[in-house]
Amino acid sequence: MSPVVGGWSCQPFGSETHRREAKSEGQAPWGLMAGRRLDLLWVLLMVETVSGAGASSPSAGAHTSPLFPASGVNQTPVVDCRHVCALNASDRCDFIRTNPDCRSGGGYLDYLDGIFCHFPPSLLPLAITLYACWLLYLFLILGVTAEKFFCPNLSAISTTLRLSHNVAAFGNGAPDIFSALVAFSDPHTAGLAFGALFGAGVLVTTVVAGGIAILRPFTAASRPFLRDIIFYMVAVFLTFTALYLGRVTLPWALGYLGLYVFYVLTVVVCTWVYQWQRRRSLVYSMPTTPEMLSDSEEEDRVSSTTNSYDYRQEYQPLLFDQESTAQILVQALSPLDCRKWKSKPVHWRALKVLKLPVEFLLLLTVPLVDPDKEDRNWKRPLNCLHLVISPLVLVLTLQSGAYGVYEIGGLFPVWGIVVIVGTGFAAVTFFATSNSEPPRLHWIFAVLGFLTSALWINAAATEVVNILRSLGVVFQLSNTVLGLTLLAWGNSIGDVFSDFTLARQGYPRMAFSACFGGIIFNVLVGVGLGCLLQISRGHPEVKLEPDGLLVWVLAGALGLSLVCSLVSVPLQCFQLNRTYGFCLLLFYASFLAVALLTEFGVIHLKSV
Repeated sequence: MSPVVGGWSCQPFGSETHRREAKSEGQAPWGLMAGRRLDLLWVLLMVETVSGAGASSPSAGAHTSPLFPASGVNQTPVVDCRHVCALNASDRCDFIRTNPDCRSGGGYLDYLDGIFCHFPPSLLPLAITLYACWLLYLFLILGVTAEKFFCPNLSAISTTLRLSHNVAAFGNGAPDIFSALVAFSDPHTAGLAFGALFGAGVLVTTVVAGGIAILRPFTAASRPFLRDIIFYMVAVFLTFTALYLGRVTLPWALGYLGLYVFYVLTVVVCTWVYQWQRRRSLVYSMPTTPEMLSDSEEEDRVSSTTNSYDYRQEYQPLLFDQESTAQILVQALSPLDCRKWKSKPVHWRALKVLKLPVEFLLLLTVPLVDPDKEDRNWKRPLNCLHLVISPLVLVLTLQSGAYGVYEIGGLFPVWGIVVIVGTGFAAVTFFATSNSEPPRLHWIFAVLGFLTSALWINAAATEVVNILRSLGVVFQLSNTVLGLTLLAWGNSIGDVFSDFTLARQGYPRMAFSACFGGIIFNVLVGVGLGCLLQISRGHPEVKLEPDGLLVWVLAGALGLSLVCSLVSVPLQCFQLNRTYGFCLLLFYASFLAVALLTEFGVIHLKSV
């Protein structure tokens, strides 16, 4: 009989789950067009390669959490960490600290050590509640960082390099990609990556697509829909095959990335052919008459003319006073606009209060370059401060601070050298520039801001993965079910809000296309890049250990939803109505019920 702690039972939810775990004992267990995201993909590869390059360094291996220090020596055999709930309360802390399977590959806090060693057994519900609140706040950090810092800096870099102007759409998939990369870095959490990628795929193609059809029935674009769904089905088939083989080799990982490059080229060529045919048809249909605008186009032209007035001029003072350096710094660090605060509803204000600490911290540590502003968001005192703080953040978030605390020659830490060098660059920049005009090399701040925001996202994603794994140990849940529920829901919140907003504003076709284009990027680049990084660190191949029947239920549900859409949408002549939307919602509810019943052992394979 499993012990009960603080009114919460640690025993598995289903007998089949318990039997499956016993058998595995001793084993380590917001984008509109995906094609626009390829331009700076190599930058992400560089950031993650540098971030993981020190996994085998002595300083990284010796790094422990400053708040929950782990003790003990690895003298016990490797046992599935979820077996901790079968022990007495007094033995759990030693089990967590001595069992290698309970150790996380990175992060700042040891959540399992905190639950079983620092919280008394009677306060286990309180610990779980605090972890859940912290998990939600980490999702908020991921969204704010990607939306307000990662995407604008990426857009500024693309403008400077004359790349695709809409490359900032890449940022919508940043939380999914970084979560997948972090999960693939540890064989214990690889199931989280597949659960999150496949779970988000089912969620977006059913709940989000169905919600768009319910909010605004529309006629889908036939060729883009068929193109995207076929490519996505190929991506799902590749992943299904990799799971069946149980490994991902170097050619297989390169095949994922190559398929995405081929998808991007297909999108570009199809767009070019469509525009060429449209121009040709217009020329042949009206050779001697000027082009006539349709009602909607005329309406857009009139509205754009009438709305061309810049209302921001009303807020500009008649007499311009030269702001002091201190005033510029205070205004640049303020994340709150008082005029906007007064006009917003209560729920917006409540969410803004939660965002304020995150936004202030990011404003202080992440440079932000805005090409649409006249001054490109040049804030001389703050940008000079960024030259000191941003490199410090880079070394303290890289490999969870292992590089930052490393002492050169056993005398001087790396973070100290970074502060000294950054202070020198900041002093030179401050005296060589002015408050009114950005310098010629202002684009360097966009690169620095991109790298800093990327590592902030990576650090938050690492904590998310570690919390989810800890909750899986406490509740005896597999990583796959945590990935397809909590991680998939959290990473897809941005897509849900952005696509629903587009639909309500009258762009349902654009939102529907984003449902498929974005998840193709997440699956192909998430799996391909994650496995490629692991292979580049010396592993001949990436081992995949599916969590029993649940992974196949998840892959089968995603494939079935795509097949149903591929058949039903053309049968409806691509006219998507509310009935189709409600059917998709019902499909997701049924899938979720089957997945949970499978996890709890109600649905299981008969033993031969």
